[in-house]
Amino acid sequence: MITRALTLVALLIGATAPASAQNKLSWGEGSALEPDMQISRIRLSDKTSRLHRILPSLSHVTQSAASETFNFLGFTHICGRSRHGKYLLKRKSRRDRMRGKLKEIKEEMRHRMHQPIPEQGRWLAQVVRGYFAYHAVPTNSASIGAFRHHVVDLWRCSLSRRSQHGGITWQRIKQIADDWLPQPKILLPWPQQRFAVRHSR
Repeated sequence: MITRALTLVALLIGATAPASAQNKLSWGEGSALEPDMQISRIRLSDKTSRLHRILPSLSHVTQSAASETFNFLGFTHICGRSRHGKYLLKRKSRRDRMRGKLKEIKEEMRHRMHQPIPEQGRWLAQVVRGYFAYHAVPTNSASIGAFRHHVVDLWRCSLSRRSQHGGITWQRIKQIADDWLPQPKILLPWPQQRFAVRHSR
C-alpha cells in the first residue's frame, strides 16, 4: 500500500457544519472514497489530510464566507457562481506556481536566444502544450490565456535583445507566436463529466 500526503477536498452538498461533513465523508474503512483508494493503492494520513468546507449555496452566507479560497494540486479553488447564478467551485492556476514556471522559461530563453526562430518555436510550443494539458480546465480560461501572453512577451524580449535593427514589435511577435504556439482553450472536461464516465452503471 502506498502512503501519500494529500489534502482531501470534500465537496459536500448540504454539509453546513464540520461535524456533518465529517459524518458524510471519512477516509477510513467503509467510506465513500474506499473503492477509488483501493484501486489507486492510496492510504490517506490523518495528520496530512484536511477537510475543506465548501459552501453549497451563496444566498444565505456573507461575502467573506463565500469568497473563501484554498490551494490544492496547483490550483486556487474559489467558491463562486455560474453564469446562471448557481453554486460553482472555480479553479484558477496558482499565481505563485505560474510565476515560477515563467521564471524557468525566461532563464531557458536566455540560453536559447541565438537559436533559429523555428527551433525556439518548437520548444516553446512543447512547453505551452504541456502547461495547457494540466491547467486547461473549466473556469481557468483567463489564467491559461495570461500564461500564453507572458510566454509571448518573454519571446519578444529575447528576440529583441539579439536584433540589431531595433526591438520586435507586438504585431510581428504575434504573427510568429500564432505560427508556433497553441491558442488557449479548455481541453479538460468538467469533474462531474469525468466522474460520470468512470462510474457509469
